Amino acid sequence: MTSESSTSTGSGRSFTYRLAAGILKPVLVAMGVKDWQGTEHLPTTGGYLAVANHITNLDPLTFAHFLYDSSRPPRILAKASLWKVPVLKGVLVRTGMIPVHRGTAGAASSLADAVRQLESGECVAVFPEGTLTRDPDLWPMVGKTGAARLALSSGVPVIPVAQWGPQLILPQYSKRLHPFPRKKVSVHAGPPVDLSDLLDRPQDAAVLTEATERIMAAITALLEEIRGEKAPAVRYDMRKAARAQQAAAAASAEVPAGEPDIDAAPGTVADAEQATSELVPDVEPTGGTLPVEGTGRSTGPGDEPVDGTSDVSEPDQPTTDEGRR
Repeated sequence: MTSESSTSTGSGRSFTYRLAAGILKPVLVAMGVKDWQGTEHLPTTGGYLAVANHITNLDPLTFAHFLYDSSRPPRILAKASLWKVPVLKGVLVRTGMIPVHRGTAGAASSLADAVRQLESGECVAVFPEGTLTRDPDLWPMVGKTGAARLALSSGVPVIPVAQWGPQLILPQYSKRLHPFPRKKVSVHAGPPVDLSDLLDRPQDAAVLTEATERIMAAITALLEEIRGEKAPAVRYDMRKAARAQQAAAAASAEVPAGEPDIDAAPGTVADAEQATSELVPDVEPTGGTLPVEGTGRSTGPGDEPVDGTSDVSEPDQPTTDEGRR
């Protein structure tokens, strides 16, 4: 263990988390009315994977704060460039965050590091969608398989968490907070996702897709309870929507028949990382893009398998409707 990594354990890590929580808590309390439920499902000992929906750039803070207050400090996957910020680097190191070297072959080591942390008894937090949801009504969309790989490789419990309300304080892609009037911020955890029948099976496309859909279904069910309404029967699929948009653009431009509507994703770790969010990215350790055809939403396990790659990189600001209805 290096001297740098050693600072992420013990009293230094605990103190930094307490300091961050002390600063963050009054801010969140001032902005919203806290509605946190299901904390009894969060293990207090042993490793576990916490998975949540991703609706705004504020919800990584509410997600981490929920886990810290209810269970223990989580380790969150974050882009490696954040370690270059002088003051922030110290916070990230001391709180044990896991750097992801996006766009490089080293991205796979992030998943291996996360598995080691889970096996050593840590809580690791992940957004399975890998980016902000593109569903027009902010429902969870088709997930990437990184969370499933972590769960099946480590065998730890997978705790679904649903969030609703942070987007009222900081809307998607907005840089302007709307703290007043105070909003209700709901973060609910549910019982572990049952993946027991998949643990001893090879991690092929069918198994990873099934595990991913079970995770997303558990998160969606919690969000339905919070919102008091039913989610769409067919989950929004960002890749399919992008393909449909490209096809429509090609048709309107009278592209000759037979010309592909979109470049196929190479299926490398580097390409997978380009589609991840800036906080808690989804990590894929292997290549192998599986073709996914169609448009709009995906039915999940009954549809074509989806690996963790994406044909769409997350923009800083939305440039199109991305296939929304």
